[in-house]
Amino acid sequence: MSAEQSTREHAWAALHVLSGRWIGEGDGGPGEGTGWFTFASDVQEQVLVRKNHADYPATPDRPAFSHDDLMIVYRDSPASELRAIYFDNEGHVIHYTVAVLEGGKTIQFLSAVSPSSPGYRLTYNLTSMNTLTLTFEIAPPGMPPTFSTYIEARARRDVI
Repeated sequence: MSAEQSTREHAWAALHVLSGRWIGEGDGGPGEGTGWFTFASDVQEQVLVRKNHADYPATPDRPAFSHDDLMIVYRDSPASELRAIYFDNEGHVIHYTVAVLEGGKTIQFLSAVSPSSPGYRLTYNLTSMNTLTLTFEIAPPGMPPTFSTYIEARARRDVI
């Protein structure tokens, strides 16, 4: 196995630190959502599947609503980057490359830059084995991407 393949295999293994059920932690601010997400291996350890659910209360500007999404993380081939594909109940489909950073403490999903569609960046930062922060950012179409935070959240692993 080459050094490059070994690094990719290490990154694949490092993703599994996200395995389990995570519960969102909020401080009850107006319009703040509640929810959970899970990461689980599937297809005999060939993919990592994330399922996410969030409920958002009504605000003066909009009614209450729920959000559901599914993301599948995979290795395109042993010689290529880790990738993910995301689907949600609003009809979004996002293709990501996946990077394991800071020795496995940060896992980042980054969409391709395009002059005609927004860019997306989803980042998980492990603050301990059972707590993390996540940030979802959006960049307007164009180059270079200038990301603005859309969602910031904290979650704790649901330890049984």
